[in-house]
Amino acid sequence: MTLKSIATRRYVKRFFVARFFSNFGTGMGPIALAFGILHVKQSGTGELGLVLAAETAAMLCMLPFGGVIADKFGRIKICAVADIVGGVFLLVQVYYFYTGHVPLAALLFSNIGFGLMWGIFWPAFSGVLPALLPEEELQQGNAINQFISNFALISGTAVGGFLVARYGSTSALGFDALTFIFSGSMLIKFMHLTPAHPDHENSVREDLLEGWKVFISFPWIVITVAGFSLIVMVWAGAESVLGPLISLKYFHGPQSWAFVLSCESIGFLVGSLIAMKIKIRYPMRFLTGISFTLTLYILALARPQSLQVIALAAFLWGITLDLWSSLWSTAFQRTIPREALSRASAFDGLGTMSLRPLGLAISAPLVSWLGLTRTLEIFSGISAVVIVAVLSTPAVRKMELQ
Repeated sequence: MTLKSIATRRYVKRFFVARFFSNFGTGMGPIALAFGILHVKQSGTGELGLVLAAETAAMLCMLPFGGVIADKFGRIKICAVADIVGGVFLLVQVYYFYTGHVPLAALLFSNIGFGLMWGIFWPAFSGVLPALLPEEELQQGNAINQFISNFALISGTAVGGFLVARYGSTSALGFDALTFIFSGSMLIKFMHLTPAHPDHENSVREDLLEGWKVFISFPWIVITVAGFSLIVMVWAGAESVLGPLISLKYFHGPQSWAFVLSCESIGFLVGSLIAMKIKIRYPMRFLTGISFTLTLYILALARPQSLQVIALAAFLWGITLDLWSSLWSTAFQRTIPREALSRASAFDGLGTMSLRPLGLAISAPLVSWLGLTRTLEIFSGISAVVIVAVLSTPAVRKMELQ
């Protein structure tokens, strides 16, 4: 199955265009926000960690309800609305960065609002491709979606690093916000493919309970999500908070960190190409095993003697992450009953991201207490122990995809 044959299906091309623009802006966002805050806020990493943690916490609070909303009111429509409203929230912080006066309250308002929309978008998005493609084309469709999204991330990260270094964060943050609004406007044109179900008689509580029961009925999903929550915790702290600090301390600020993130995004691209071709009989065994690339990435950050070594480690972790995204999405979509997909996906997202705010919040205090190198060594050790623990469970090792 090729990009050309899949793209000929009605509405798929519009979907890919929307994903490209959204992810192009997303590539700019982390660099622009991180160095914008570090430039404006003299105390640095504490505010950055707090803002990112608040955004993720808002997303986590909304996730279970996002799944119910998506299944009840139409997944594509909800994706579109969440993109547009999320972009409007981001424009609020753009205004304050433009004025040069950026109160912490404005940053929290903007990013918490975006986090709430993220919590609605994520579970709704899990049901978009299954509405556009038949089941036998889902792995290729997911891989192609990842490829296009990752190409956009690479481009956005590179352009974002240039814009931030040359013109400051405001322009990159503004472009990021507008890409979400554009993406939502594209998606809303085919929202009829996942119609609303206003006749659904279950209460919100009953819908949540039903989604939870479906989610926990698959032990390999529960164990993997629990383990990956710790992986995300240390990855978020190391990359989103401590990475920009390392770049400022040892290298050349936003340009250097844009180079590292671009290499990670190139890894995403390579992972997408691999996912289009491979067929893995035991996907969870394979994915968990290759996750040791995160351990190597964090160790490279812990002793930042070479930007090239860090970038290579980021590249390998990028391949791993993309394979996770493509193969996990396919396994999840082919396992979970279609009518409960968004609700179960909400609990997947809730579990996976549950400890991300903790990783973001504790990184700066740990550096103050233990130092940068020791903090990252601890994060690296946690990742290795978790990977071994998950890999040792029979439910994960024996999970088979026909």
